[in-house]
Amino acid sequence: MTLTATTPLHAPAALPFAALGERESLLGCHCAGPVTDLLKNQGWDVVSDPNCNVHCSSPDQRVYVGFLPESPGAARGELWHIHVMGTNGTTAWRQSFGADTPAQAVAGFLAALFSSPSHYCTCI
Repeated sequence: MTLTATTPLHAPAALPFAALGERESLLGCHCAGPVTDLLKNQGWDVVSDPNCNVHCSSPDQRVYVGFLPESPGAARGELWHIHVMGTNGTTAWRQSFGADTPAQAVAGFLAALFSSPSHYCTCI
């Protein structure tokens, strides 16, 4: 099977709109606010420590979200930490995001997890 183009592909000289549009804020918000606001609205406990780290726990205490700018992990590029515990108390999975990740992206990641239509995967 051979694929051939019927018309040549020409990239547009410029996009007809700004690539980020009204979303320039996605480039610069590196505070904990968007995430902590989301989590507080979901009933999570949110606590700041004296070192300006923010620790968030889900109501069932099985999910932890940390904004840890003053931790050793931040020196390695890990600013955000998400830990999910299984029903047996062991770590089910974890995710980290670096300082270059906007807080809105972390909040979007968490919001997507909250909005999952089912508690269980149908493939299990």
